[in-house]
Amino acid sequence: MLIKSAKFIISNVKAENCPKPIFPEYAFIGRSNVGKSSLINSITNRKKLAKTSRTPGKTQLINHFLINEQWYLVDLPGYGYAKRAKTERKKWQQFITNYFLKRQNMLCAFVLLDSRLSPQKIDFEFMEWLGENRIPFNMVFTKTDKLSSIQLDKNLSDYTNKMLEKWESLPPVFKTSAVNKLGIEEILGFIEETNRLPLPH
Repeated sequence: MLIKSAKFIISNVKAENCPKPIFPEYAFIGRSNVGKSSLINSITNRKKLAKTSRTPGKTQLINHFLINEQWYLVDLPGYGYAKRAKTERKKWQQFITNYFLKRQNMLCAFVLLDSRLSPQKIDFEFMEWLGENRIPFNMVFTKTDKLSSIQLDKNLSDYTNKMLEKWESLPPVFKTSAVNKLGIEEILGFIEETNRLPLPH
């Protein structure tokens, strides 16, 4: 898929205020500081479409971007940033939950996982919640350029073994790097194929 256009549409905290659900939609979410904004910019081939920051928790809203006038890319707040106030984290959790449960045109979530880290409890809890609510998702390992191929294979194997303790099979898995564009073509290919499916009503 060639990205011809990518433009910001709206930011908000309520699913009911999101754009009309006339286009397929894909949500990107992960723990704070997982490299989400950098990956979104790499996918869309735009340097500053999503705001990047060295400070975790920069994204605080549901951000919609219209891609090729055909589908929405949604940048969601990172979860699990301990320095945020508990009441603020709870508020974020609620509007993220509402978003996933109410957006019928959201065809798949891309759950971003830091490939450098051992399996994180909060990631598994979130993916388990998605599974319990029958929300399709993919696992996207970020920052793979920071590891040797041997260490990357070991870390992904650890994730696979941990997932299979509770899951019968794994969702689609993507290995990515915003730096060298690894996995970008595969993600866009997945979205292109999924866009051909009819939208749920």
